[in-house]
Amino acid sequence: MKILKKDGGRIKGPGENAAANGMRNQCMEDRLALSDDILMKIEKPERYIGHEVNSVVKDKGKIKVRFAMCFPDVYEIGMSHLGIQILYDMFNSMEDVWCERVYSPWLDLDAVMREKKIPLFALESQDPVREFDFLGITIQYEMCYTNILQILDLSGIPLMALERGDDCPIVIGGGPCTYNPEPLADFFDLFYIGEGETRYRDLIDLYQECRSGGLKRREFLRRAAKLPGIYVPQFYETTYNEDGTIRSFSPVEDGIPAVVQKEIELNVTDTYYPMKPVVPFIKVTQDRVVLEIQRGCIRGCRFCQAGQLYRPVRERDVDTMKKYALEMLKNTGHEEISLSSLSSSDYSKLPELIDFLIEECSRQHVNISLPSLRIDAFSLDVMSKVQDVKKSSLTFAPEAGSQRLRNVINKGLTEEAILNGAALAFEGGWTRVKLYFMLGLPMETPEDIRGIAELSNKIAATFFDTVPKEKRTNGKVQIVVSTSFFVPKPFTPFQWAKQCTKEEFLEKAYLTRTSISDQLNQKSIKYNWHEADASVMEGVLARGDRRLGEVIRKVYEKGGFYDAWSEYYDNERWLKTMEECGLSVDFYTHRERPADEILPWDFIDCGVTKEFLLREWEKAKREETSENCKIKCQGCGASRFGCGICFEPRT
Repeated sequence: MKILKKDGGRIKGPGENAAANGMRNQCMEDRLALSDDILMKIEKPERYIGHEVNSVVKDKGKIKVRFAMCFPDVYEIGMSHLGIQILYDMFNSMEDVWCERVYSPWLDLDAVMREKKIPLFALESQDPVREFDFLGITIQYEMCYTNILQILDLSGIPLMALERGDDCPIVIGGGPCTYNPEPLADFFDLFYIGEGETRYRDLIDLYQECRSGGLKRREFLRRAAKLPGIYVPQFYETTYNEDGTIRSFSPVEDGIPAVVQKEIELNVTDTYYPMKPVVPFIKVTQDRVVLEIQRGCIRGCRFCQAGQLYRPVRERDVDTMKKYALEMLKNTGHEEISLSSLSSSDYSKLPELIDFLIEECSRQHVNISLPSLRIDAFSLDVMSKVQDVKKSSLTFAPEAGSQRLRNVINKGLTEEAILNGAALAFEGGWTRVKLYFMLGLPMETPEDIRGIAELSNKIAATFFDTVPKEKRTNGKVQIVVSTSFFVPKPFTPFQWAKQCTKEEFLEKAYLTRTSISDQLNQKSIKYNWHEADASVMEGVLARGDRRLGEVIRKVYEKGGFYDAWSEYYDNERWLKTMEECGLSVDFYTHRERPADEILPWDFIDCGVTKEFLLREWEKAKREETSENCKIKCQGCGASRFGCGICFEPRT
C-alpha cells in the first residue's frame, strides 16, 4: 500500500525536465557518447547522459578493474532496483574497481545506435561497454531474456559465450532467474548464484591474478568455476532421453563441482548498503529512498519463488535502519521513503521503526510508503497516522477465491481475516480496495474461481453493512479485482505442476468476469486480468533447458526484444520459432513432471531441499497447510546456513 501526501514528490534533481540542448552544460562539458543532435531527437535523453547526483566517477588511471553493471530494461525500471544499487555501492567501495551503470536503450535510441553504429556505453564514463573487464547483468524476469541479447549485440560482444575472445568482457549473470540459468547458458560466461555481497571480491582478485599471470579467458573461467556460488556453463554437459527429458547433467572436467550452492549474506545488518543512492534526472518507477528491513519470508506460500530462494529470514537491526533512513534522505533529497521486504508485517521491530519514521518524516515533510503489510488494526492505525489528506486504496492479496484453494497454496489467510480487515478499513474511511488473485493454480476448480466473485461481493457488502449512509462521504465503495495467471517456478513446491494453456487461462478469466456480473454488488466491482500469451511463454522460459537458447537467439534475430512490454510482445514470433527449433510449448508447460525427473536446475542448491519441496507438493495435493517459520520449523534445510530465524525462539 502506498501512502502519499497531497503535494508529495521529491526534490527535483539537477537537470530535471531540461532541454536536450542544455545537457552538455549540465554534464560539466564532459564528453557524451551521443551528440546533441541525437539527444534532441530521442525520448527522455536524460536516460543516457549520466552525471546524476551521487553517481560515482573515478580516475581511470588509478583503477585496475572496470565493471559494467546492467539492468536489461529501460532506465526508469533499472534505476528503481535496490539490488543494483547495493552492488553499485559495494563495487565502488573497492579502491581498485570502478562500477558503472548500463540499461537497455529504448527503441528510438536502439534504432539510431544501429544505424550510426554507436556502441552501447556506460553512463558514468560514456565509454563503450566492450572496453570493460566485466559486464554484469541482473536477470529479474524471464521476458527480459531477449533484452540481454540486445545489450550484447549493441556492445559488440558476440552473443555466444564460446565465440568470445580474450578482448571481450567477462559476461556474468545474477539475480533470481539464475536459479534456472539453463535457457541462457549459451550467452553467459558465468553465473553468480545467490546474494552478491559475499563472493565478488574473490572473483575480482582471481581475475587480476589470472590477467597478471598472462592466463587466457578459458583458464580464468575454469578457476572461477571452482569458487563457491559460481556456475560456468561451458564446463557442464546435458544429455537427453528420447522423450526430451534430461538423462544426465554433469561437469565435463575433473575438479568442477557437480552441485553449485547459493551464496548467502549471513549478517544483513553489517554489510553493504547504499547511503548515497544515485538520484535520477527524471521520474523513475521507484522514485524514493528504500529501506530493506529484512530478507526472506516466514510464510511459505507454495507458489512463491522468492519465499524459498531467500530463506532463512534475516532481519536488519532497527537502530541501523533508523540511521540509514536519515542519512539517505539527507543524501538524496527524496521526499518519500519505502520499506522493502517480502512481508513487512513480519519484521519484529516494525512498530518501533514506524513510530520513528512517522516522527521524522512528519518533521521533514516526507511521505511514507508501506508495502507488504497485512491489513489489520495495527497497519490501519499506522496508515491513518501518516496519511493526512486522502485515503488511498488498500490492497489484499488472497490469491485464491476459496479457503480450500488458499490451503492448497498455503496462503495462511482466512476469509474471516479478510472481511475483518475490510471492515476496519471502511470504518477508518477507506472506500477503495484492490484484490489480487491468481488463476490456474494447481487443483483449482470452477467453484474456486466463482469464489473470487463471491469474496469480492462480500467485501462490498461489508462496506454497506459497516458504513451508514450519512457517513458515505466518498461515495460508493470500489472493489478492483485483478487476476494474474499462475506460472510454476523452480525451487517451489509447484515446480512439478502443469501450467494451463492459453485457452484454459482465458476460459478461467471469462468465468471470473461472468461470476462477478452475477453478484448483487457487481456495480461496485471492477475486473482486470493479465494477458495469457506472455504468461505461457514465461512458463516455458522459467522451467526450460539449454535447448531454449536457440529459440531466444532466433526470436531476437527476428526483431524481438522488450518482450516484457505487452505492446512489443509478439506471441506468434515465439511460437513459430519454437516450432522451427523442434521444441514444444506443451512439453515445457502443460504436463505435470514426475518426482524422479531430472529438472534443469537440479544442480543448484538454493538452501531448501528437494525433499522438503516434495513434502510440500504432496501436502498441497491433500489440501494441508504448513505453519510459518516463527511458529514451527518445517525442516526446509535452510538451517544449515547457521543464521536468521532458524536460530531464534519460536513464538
